[in-house]
Parts: sequence; structure tokens; C-alpha cells
Amino acid sequence: MQKIYTNQAPEAVGPYSQAVVKGGLVYTSGQIALDPKTGELVGKTIEEQAEQVMKNLAAVLEAAGSSPEKAVKTLCFLTDMGDFAAFNAVYARYFTEKPARSCVGIQSLPKGAICEVEVIAEV
Repeated sequence: MQKIYTNQAPEAVGPYSQAVVKGGLVYTSGQIALDPKTGELVGKTIEEQAEQVMKNLAAVLEAAGSSPEKAVKTLCFLTDMGDFAAFNAVYARYFTEKPARSCVGIQSLPKGAICEVEVIAEV
């Protein structure tokens, strides 16, 4: 198992890796809208936060030798399912190959984030 790290994405906020590669797949940890340089939450709207989440995921995938286009499955968490359509608009610009996906509403996320996404992709 290969652990993935890039300074182009936020440091893990707990005892885990940004991603791991095993068996030709990269498994990312969930990304929230943290600025990689400051560690601070970016944006207040779902569009702003989703954009930063996608940038963070793209950086982690790239560090693993992958990309959003190679995603096979995503798992998305939203603190307000009323944001579903706006979140989808940002998500669709990055995950153009339409991987399998689950999207669930949850009560809260770390640091007050309103969305989080994790990805499984081919390397």
C-alpha cells in the first residue's frame, strides 16, 4: 500500500492519509473546503465550498497518478440536501465521466464545512 501526500491539498485533520493506492486504485480520504496553504475553510456558499473540495480532490488524485476523469465511485456528504442541485452543478464540471456515486445528508462536518467528497479512482 502506497500512502499519498501532496502540499497542493490540505493536511489531514486527523490520523489518516490524504489517500492510499492499492491494487491499481486510489482511495482518497474525504476532502472538505480547506485552503491547502492556510488550513482555513474557504467560502460560505455550497458553490464556493464545493469548488475548493474539487480542487483539493484533483490535487490528491494527481499526486497519486490519477484524475477526476478516472474516478469509478464518489461519496458525497451535504449538511443541507437543499444544496443538492447547486452542488451537482460544480461536481459535474469535475467528474465528467459520471462515476458511480452516493450522496447523503448529514448533520455536521469537521470545521463547519457544508460538503465533503471522497473518491475511488483508477491509477
